[in-house]
Amino acid sequence: MKTTLEKLNPTRAKLVISISPEDLKPSIDKAYKAIAEQISIPGFRKGKVPPAIIDQRVGRAEVLNQAVNEGLDGFYRTAAEEHSLRPLGRPEADVTALPELKDFSGDLEVTVEVDVRPEFTLPSLEGLELTVDAVEVSDEEVEEELNGLLARFGTLVTVERPAKTGDFAQIDLVATIDGNEVDTAKGISYEVGSGELIEGIDEALDTLTAGETTTFEAPLLGGDNAGQNALITVTLNAVKERELPAADDDFAQIASQFDTIDELKADLREQLGKRKAMGQGTQARDQIVDKLLEQVEIPVPEKLVEDEVHRHLENENRLEDDEHRAEVKESSEKTFRTQILLDAVVEAEEVKVGQNELTQYLIQGAAQYNMEPGEFIQILDQNGQIPGMIGEVARGKALAKVLAKAKVVDSNGAEVDLSAFTAGIDDAGDDVEFPAMPEGGTDSHGREPGHEHYGHSHA
Repeated sequence: MKTTLEKLNPTRAKLVISISPEDLKPSIDKAYKAIAEQISIPGFRKGKVPPAIIDQRVGRAEVLNQAVNEGLDGFYRTAAEEHSLRPLGRPEADVTALPELKDFSGDLEVTVEVDVRPEFTLPSLEGLELTVDAVEVSDEEVEEELNGLLARFGTLVTVERPAKTGDFAQIDLVATIDGNEVDTAKGISYEVGSGELIEGIDEALDTLTAGETTTFEAPLLGGDNAGQNALITVTLNAVKERELPAADDDFAQIASQFDTIDELKADLREQLGKRKAMGQGTQARDQIVDKLLEQVEIPVPEKLVEDEVHRHLENENRLEDDEHRAEVKESSEKTFRTQILLDAVVEAEEVKVGQNELTQYLIQGAAQYNMEPGEFIQILDQNGQIPGMIGEVARGKALAKVLAKAKVVDSNGAEVDLSAFTAGIDDAGDDVEFPAMPEGGTDSHGREPGHEHYGHSHA
């Protein structure tokens, strides 16, 4: 097999592949065998129909067609490996010459164009300086946390007054479009001001009294009429407010393992501090990626971004929202640039992914979707997405390696310990193969398992 490579631009390559009759023969043989299993010819058992009969009954053109289809992916992958290409998207193949039908002589010639990872010089990973927010917990934050805990132990009491933010309203809803009732809901308990039900409901309920009814217009969120404006009739049946227990030692003993309210508050302060410390790690990771991206120009294939933006907007039913399109495009470009950058770090730092690391990552993914790990992994495997998961783990480890080299201080100038984020980055165990980026992208975006691009995320 002969191949030539032409770089059309920094992110697009063209391969010209010439497959000799000798290289094509295994695919021809497989095609004959597959057809023999599919057809029924009197006098011959299935799978035992000789090629000469297949030529007569099916035709050599169909044999050649199946052979080309069967072998094309392998020929392309061999050519890509030969030229050390790192594909980022699906290849587009065009058969430019076929062998002679009479004896399959002559070369099969194929032209393949594919988006590829651009070549760039990785910036220095040593000594990057980062500043994150200091861990400071105010008394107000502790009180807010305590109030949240009190609310969990509160009781709802019916009150005779107009509804206000924070109340729990018992309501009935009726939606109509052009005078026709399209949806109803009765006995809903809704926290006024939460914004979790339907657009305009909070304004409609504000100052409404039990027994009163009002109407407002809003787009429906689900059902056959999702997205259509409807006239919503809301009836307020009752207003309830949450009555909180006293924040005293008795409450501390009921709600926690502590004997006094002061001990409970001290624990809440400590937990808040730990959460903020975790936030420092997240902030540092975001900063270090931004710093690296500022130092290097990484072009991204335009079609890769366009396809991702279209999928995102189509899923949200917002294809006509130009402002949101611009936001998603910017986010998608950064996501792909980040992945390409971290793939280069994976190679430079020789990051390995252990079988145990991959298994743990997949178990966590299954939990996010409330699926059994075995079922989750099976879906990913059936859709060829396991390599993408390996890539996700490797990029995470690569980012941790870079973070371990950085100098991180807080806004007060104190050194920040991020060892919790960088521990174990050199432990892999039994390695699994890491692909630079599988065709069609990888998963960092919140898609359902089995989605073509399970995983990318955009704001």
